[in-house]
Amino acid sequence: MSELKHMTGTADGQVESLLNLAVAAGAEILKVYAEDFSASVKGDGSPVTVADQAAEDVILKGLADLFPDVPVVAEESVEAGKLPEGGARYFLVDPLDGTKEFVKRNGEFTVNIALIDEGTPIFGVVYAPALKEIYWGGTLPGGEAQGAFQGQVSDSEIVDVGKISVRKPPESGLSVLASRSHLSEETEALIAKLKVAEKVCVGSSLKLCWVAAGRADLYPRMAPTMQWDIAAGDAVVRAAGGHVVLAETGEIFVYRLAEGATKDDLRNPHFMAVSDLALLP
Repeated sequence: MSELKHMTGTADGQVESLLNLAVAAGAEILKVYAEDFSASVKGDGSPVTVADQAAEDVILKGLADLFPDVPVVAEESVEAGKLPEGGARYFLVDPLDGTKEFVKRNGEFTVNIALIDEGTPIFGVVYAPALKEIYWGGTLPGGEAQGAFQGQVSDSEIVDVGKISVRKPPESGLSVLASRSHLSEETEALIAKLKVAEKVCVGSSLKLCWVAAGRADLYPRMAPTMQWDIAAGDAVVRAAGGHVVLAETGEIFVYRLAEGATKDDLRNPHFMAVSDLALLP
């Protein structure tokens, strides 16, 4: 993977290791995806499968080896009551974002690993194993700034790597992304106020990555999400030149893990991912 190594920008290969960790977690997900499986329902009404836990186990072990001193906030662990104490730097992990899409078998689900530092997602990787697409962006501590990238995964190897960036909004109208399974009336009302050429419904954190890759201009989310749902994609958007902001104020989204935090403290306010702040309604 000489092309990948050239772009990771860290002497010790930590970025490459994180990308490979996401691919390894995706491999566990695909094992379940290829078989008959069932989903159970968590306390918040969201579905969960054995693939969620299998992927999280791989990620937690890998992060413990790579970054033993950095706390990890991971979805299934938090659901089980394991939430580390707050700190300036920590990982946010969603091992399988888009479980509803996983259950529907439409391929629009992702593995998400993000590193938060002082409230900012400084690095993130998003891998869509069924689609064989991987996105990453940002800079690990001690690394060189590299921007945002997209690649393909073939036989566990990351190939066809290219740099990505947000696009200039076309004069003909915006391409707006919306959730395939969680499209709210509030989101529809906001979209109705914009000059929209097309509205595309997509599952999981792929929406953030599509804004980062210049495939769309805006992703408004006026429905419940958690910090681990968006942190990795947010890092990619920022590294690609875009922004994730609070819907009500336009302020940049900030991540917090306060001392004594609970799962409820990790719920997101309404937000928007935009290629250009001038697009904010």
